[in-house]
Amino acid sequence: MADFYQNGIITTLHNIADRPLEDIEAELVSFSEQRPMGLILPSLYSELEGPALQNIIKELKHVPYLSQITIGLDRADECQYRHALQFFAELGQHHRVLWNEGPRLQALDKELQTLGVAPRELGKGRNVWYCMGYKLATAKVESIALHDCDILTYDRSLLARLIYPVAHPRFNYEFCKGFYPRTADGKINGRVSRLLVTPLLRSFKTILGSTDYLEYMDSFRYPLAGEFSFRRDVLNDIRIPSDWGLEIGVLSEMYRNYSHNRLCQVDIADNYDHKHQTLSLDNQAAGLSKMSIDITKALFRKLATQGVTFTTETIRSLKATYYRIALDFIETYHNDAMMNGLKLDIHQEEKAVEMFAQNIMNAGQHFLQHPMEAPFVPSWNRVASAMPDVFSRLEEAVELDNKEFSS
Repeated sequence: MADFYQNGIITTLHNIADRPLEDIEAELVSFSEQRPMGLILPSLYSELEGPALQNIIKELKHVPYLSQITIGLDRADECQYRHALQFFAELGQHHRVLWNEGPRLQALDKELQTLGVAPRELGKGRNVWYCMGYKLATAKVESIALHDCDILTYDRSLLARLIYPVAHPRFNYEFCKGFYPRTADGKINGRVSRLLVTPLLRSFKTILGSTDYLEYMDSFRYPLAGEFSFRRDVLNDIRIPSDWGLEIGVLSEMYRNYSHNRLCQVDIADNYDHKHQTLSLDNQAAGLSKMSIDITKALFRKLATQGVTFTTETIRSLKATYYRIALDFIETYHNDAMMNGLKLDIHQEEKAVEMFAQNIMNAGQHFLQHPMEAPFVPSWNRVASAMPDVFSRLEEAVELDNKEFSS
């Protein structure tokens, strides 16, 4: 059971009363008359073969208020795309699958690359970006939710609570971030958020002093959650990273574009578990190691845009400060785990902190050595300026793929 405490500068919407799902969905159906609602599902083809997405589709079939579901499909050949069309045909709502490796979308992407306005890296950020473009192209929905496809504990109440704040006609929220506890199999999870992001933000405060941006980021209870919702107009000028910095990048863009009272976070689940990344101690290009580098670079870049000057000495001080704060957090999490009858391996936690500390140095050096790096995918406003017919061409490519391969 949640409390009602408001911490930080972002409104927190709690799950205080365990309100029946039927009541929330009935309201959402009435809201949909004024604000049609949609969903984005960024998916790897491999997730179609796992239990999580199969259950998600079974739950989504019964959602009565969605007008449109957009699935971004990565790493799929033609045979797999055909299978995906059959897999998602179970959905009763209007839906389309974006075949990101298909010839039509690849041709469009190549033209955008030539113009310098396409994502440069493969990954979730690129997938989400094209899905956002499709939502703008079709203009069928006003309020949009996005969540991952590997949620093992999914039920449709998660979606209802996630989209409610941006769908309610009397709320003025443009963006809502989901949060939840991360426990499974008797253990506390969420290592990157617990052991990297929170202590790193506190370390930046120690080194730089408290700033409005750092207070804003530290207000989110689970900043790396892949679940958020927004109004359609958010999509026009948002610039997002195409790497693992996606969630941090989205929060930073919301900070840049909107005042605090237009943003909120909401408790969307009592329990949440999904596919876990490996720590990858010996490979900086994979797993939590790459994730930690990308996230840290995203924070360096954002703070630099606010006039912060970083030097090698600053980064060394940041790393040392982070290391001490993160180690103190391990004791806090261990005691919290024991209080709740959960397990937490202190040795593994400290190994993660040691890797994250080293990756703060790696990310900082990369930032200093590549001052001209363009980490963000261009906004759709800029893309439409460079290619005025991009939305009609994107929608046409998706429709032709669906028509050709669905038979």
